[in-house]
Amino acid sequence: MNRSLSATLLLAAALATGTANAAPRTVTSPDAPRTLQADGPVNVQWNDPATFTEIRQSHNRFEAERGDWVQQLARYLQTSAAKPLQAGQTLDITLVDIKRAGDYEPWHGPRANDIRVMRDIYPPRITLQYTLKDASGRIVDEGEAKLTDTGYLHTLGLRSDSDPLRYEKRLIDDWVKRQLTAQATAAR
Repeated sequence: MNRSLSATLLLAAALATGTANAAPRTVTSPDAPRTLQADGPVNVQWNDPATFTEIRQSHNRFEAERGDWVQQLARYLQTSAAKPLQAGQTLDITLVDIKRAGDYEPWHGPRANDIRVMRDIYPPRITLQYTLKDASGRIVDEGEAKLTDTGYLHTLGLRSDSDPLRYEKRLIDDWVKRQLTAQATAAR
């Protein structure tokens, strides 16, 4: 009996420790971060994901909130945006709004309630604000970028068909390639 009680207490302590250190399970958790740690010349932060179109207009808010997809996109943005920057340049980015590609269509029944359906009417959209500074801290460029790809289902050349954020990452790649690279090199 004493051995059983010890095992139970040990299990309870392990469970309590595991849940105390667990990461937030949803992007809208109050304890979920709203910024990435500074790592290089690009700083990324984001508004409260509960205000994002992805959450507000989702047909399945529970599934839309799950995971850490905002942090994944922020890390990808931080890495991608750092590449074209010149020595000494810094970039501050705020993710203002995100609408992921596809949506949930609960009218297909309870068995399909958690399936993200990809259709032309559900394109990915990202709105971000940015400030690009040169090595002396002078603002070289700033503004708001509204990224969207209405033909996202017809564009070839995706890196990975299994990445659930592939369409949003392609939006980021296009912005970095078209706009940020030109601004960073022009500001030498």
